[in-house]
Amino acid sequence: MSSGDIEDAVDLKETITTEDGSFQSFHEEISDESTSKYQEYDLRVDPLQDDRAIEIKLCPCSGKRPHMRAFHFAWWSYHVAFLMWFSITPLLKEIQDTLHLTKQQIWTSSIAAVSSTIVMRFILGPFCDKYGPRILMGIILFSSAVPTALTGLVNSASGLTILRFFIGVGGSTFVMCQYWTTRMFSRECAGTANAIVGGWGNLGGGVTQLLVGSLLFPLLKTHFDGDSEKAWRTACIFPATLGLITAFCVVKFSDDCPKGNYSKMKKKGEMVHVSASVSMKSGLSNSNTWLIFVQYACCFGVEITMNNAAALYFADEFHLSTPKAAAYASIFGWMNLFARGVGGFVSDTLNNKGYGLRGRLYWQSFVLFFEGIMVICFAFCTSLTQAITILVFFSIFVQAAEGSTYGIVPYINPAFTGSISGIIGSGGNVGAVVFGFFFREMSSKKAFQSMGIIIVLSSLLSVFVNIEGQSNIRKREDELIKSNETSATTKREINSEIDSDE
Repeated sequence: MSSGDIEDAVDLKETITTEDGSFQSFHEEISDESTSKYQEYDLRVDPLQDDRAIEIKLCPCSGKRPHMRAFHFAWWSYHVAFLMWFSITPLLKEIQDTLHLTKQQIWTSSIAAVSSTIVMRFILGPFCDKYGPRILMGIILFSSAVPTALTGLVNSASGLTILRFFIGVGGSTFVMCQYWTTRMFSRECAGTANAIVGGWGNLGGGVTQLLVGSLLFPLLKTHFDGDSEKAWRTACIFPATLGLITAFCVVKFSDDCPKGNYSKMKKKGEMVHVSASVSMKSGLSNSNTWLIFVQYACCFGVEITMNNAAALYFADEFHLSTPKAAAYASIFGWMNLFARGVGGFVSDTLNNKGYGLRGRLYWQSFVLFFEGIMVICFAFCTSLTQAITILVFFSIFVQAAEGSTYGIVPYINPAFTGSISGIIGSGGNVGAVVFGFFFREMSSKKAFQSMGIIIVLSSLLSVFVNIEGQSNIRKREDELIKSNETSATTKREINSEIDSDE
């Protein structure tokens, strides 16, 4: 056995605690010169997973570099992107009245807002593998902030559609958000980390309903002596400004991975150059990617559709004013405060309790099935009280399914997580486009019913997910253990040799 094998095993086996209570890998203690930008970490790490953290610290002062700083920048950047992406949605009724637009024209603009992100998520996935998430996050935030600031210049249906198409680019920040936490946290807790940052980012969909529709719009309307048109033409400047500030900060004050930034690591020869085309090809050729793609279309695609539809639905169905409709619509987004995190946490818990990927897949099917049932129930609500009650449970299952999905993603092909994350992420937008056409061409009740049936059917796809070396719904964990007895014997030999050397 080589000394390199023994060192790797020691890395896996031990971490040490420094005098100030922070954690450091044993490998850094014994090596002549650490390749990391940081001499010590605030979190415990797994050296065999490239110094990814094996814990999450959700406390007020948990923004230390590199792990938790990236964690907080990931969710905040995505949150701000959501604020810009959907800042116009609570104002659509006002815009429709001002510009005399039809229902079809409004939904065409909503479809455009989610379609631009499809292409960008495909592109940004492999580029994350190549360049890292930090610079890409800043570029996309800036690219979305500029058209958001120009919302007040819209004067036609075509202008609204074009503007929302370019604002929608901001939705692709999700790829960097999920890639970043997958790069910073080990597979054992990546599901929870991905779910929390994704959920707190998605929370922007609810916050923007309140911020723009129920706060900024009424205040500006009062400021402009009751002029609704001036109010909606001004309201989106605030989220655009927030986007520009965040774009600068994320580039200046964060890291691509635990050991530093990709550009510097490549210059020093400390990181392998990754081909974007090879990364993309690997993601596209994996059948598991496409199965999870469809399931993500049926959860995140539903959330985006609700962000576009909810305020209009409450205004039309229950005859509410713009501020009230926006306030009720925001309830759907506010469930992200905990629901997506719960989805990822349960997925990680089932995995760590011995059920492996099989447990994750069972949970995925469970939340998708009940999400579909809740959507169908929502279609038959006849009172505002009923609608709000069902909306809460509907939203919880939607977001739990999103969290569950990204508990599975890191297992599909760890070497090309960026491209796979991007492809699956784009599935959410594909779903939003498809469901958007439902609402454009059907009555709202018919659209909700059709959407619910498709979601229920998508829950069955978990049966066909089959990742090499992992348990699945058809293959139990103990069957895999038997097939890997040789590997387990080798591992015991390594540990025995380490103990004898010590």
